[in-house]
Amino acid sequence: MTDRPLLFLDVDGTLLPFGGSAGPPADGVNPLLAGLDAGHGRRLAALPCDLVWATTWMHDANEVLAPLLGLPPLPVVDWPDEEDDGGRLHWKTRRLVEWAAGRRFVWLDDEITDADRRWVAGNHGPPALLHRVDAHRGLTDADHQAVARWLREQTWKILA
Repeated sequence: MTDRPLLFLDVDGTLLPFGGSAGPPADGVNPLLAGLDAGHGRRLAALPCDLVWATTWMHDANEVLAPLLGLPPLPVVDWPDEEDDGGRLHWKTRRLVEWAAGRRFVWLDDEITDADRRWVAGNHGPPALLHRVDAHRGLTDADHQAVARWLREQTWKILA
């Protein structure tokens, strides 16, 4: 087991904002790709963590987004067929805790709620940062800073 935290990365609303960034649709091309900031790849890759796709894009994220972001292929969380949790938790929450397998993690997503935070705090021993991104703006400098700060704090706690 590694001490490096995981960073679960959503795509729609996180890397691809919904707020007016979409360009004109092209044949077979997601119009939201016009809103992708390629600089996110460099900033995410520089973080002291292991990046993991946590998106309905699944393996398409490696084929389409990773090259645009300058990232290598990343591990992908496979989602169960049954995704409904009766509306209490986000459908990804339980699976991400299972996938983390006791590792610290950051989850960047535009649909995280306080219910998800409470559930993770009560069902996952190591620290976790569930950071909600504004879907209309997508990942911002402030989001990057919050994640980097949390990861630095985690590193200091391990070294202390």
